[in-house]
Amino acid sequence: MAEMNEPNGELTLRTLAMPADVNVNGDIFGGWVLSQMDMAAGIVAGARAHGRVTTVALDAMKFIRPVKVGNVLCVYAQVVRIGRTSMGIEVEAWVLRGRDGEREKVTEAVFTFVAIDEDGRPRPVPTE
Repeated sequence: MAEMNEPNGELTLRTLAMPADVNVNGDIFGGWVLSQMDMAAGIVAGARAHGRVTTVALDAMKFIRPVKVGNVLCVYAQVVRIGRTSMGIEVEAWVLRGRDGEREKVTEAVFTFVAIDEDGRPRPVPTE
């Protein structure tokens, strides 16, 4: 994964953390962050597979820092592994905090996606 001061991958998704997404501690709920990361990984996997994909696994999820209300969540993703029908997508979530936009890494994970056909069956990932 990337150094702590530079994101790894392509900026794929950017959204604002809102008050409706807080947990009992007042931080943004981890499940909300995870769903944003899954969406970004799905965008990258779908583009690489040239079609439908589905999430089949999540490895090495690591929460580093909390996300606060008002932070801009920036999700970076890149393909790191391609198998016959599956792909590994490395995802990092960073936030922009405060008015000066200080950037800080908050979460990282590797998602595994499988390319699927219209019937939901695995299909080969096209070679590029």
